[in-house]
Amino acid sequence: MNLILKIVLLLAALTLSNFAQAANNILVFGDSLSAGYGIARDASWAHLLQQELKADGKPYTVVNASISGETTSGGIRRIDQALAKHKPAVVIVELGANDGLRGSPLAETEKNLDAIIKRAKKAKTKVLLLGIQLPPNYGPAYTERFRSIYPKLAKRHGIALLPFMLEGIPPDQFLPDNLHPNAVAQPHILRNVMQHLKPLLN
Repeated sequence: MNLILKIVLLLAALTLSNFAQAANNILVFGDSLSAGYGIARDASWAHLLQQELKADGKPYTVVNASISGETTSGGIRRIDQALAKHKPAVVIVELGANDGLRGSPLAETEKNLDAIIKRAKKAKTKVLLLGIQLPPNYGPAYTERFRSIYPKLAKRHGIALLPFMLEGIPPDQFLPDNLHPNAVAQPHILRNVMQHLKPLLN
């Protein structure tokens, strides 16, 4: 085997190795609900996801790019760089709660989430959208229209949807702010997520 052929084969092997490693990334792209606000980071559902995948022998690496306080507009500014850097096979999009809590225009929130999903799909990744619901004190009209954004986008783009990521978590498993789930609630969130994530994993 001549030297040039050896070099070509070596480069091909390195390229395939890098692709395989990148293609096994799961990007968690969210806000404080996924960043582990108020609890130890290794107690968060995203960290527990990595542990469960490893225990199941699934060759995926979880990259948690969630930032507390993040909005959908902030997500727009970050998504391209995150996709380029991590080249994920799956993106879990969990954004919108801070938009809603600030009373942001619903059309803007939907537009931003729509753009994030489009960019993820353009990067040839599978997308799981985590639905959010607002506290009832924001009024039934606003909260219902906010809730409907998520199934609407999932249907529009043909992506997987967890209708409400905090489904089934009792009031006593929230921090004193009544907005963020505590460490005890994190395994429950993981179970909610896994129900819709598993079908996306090859």
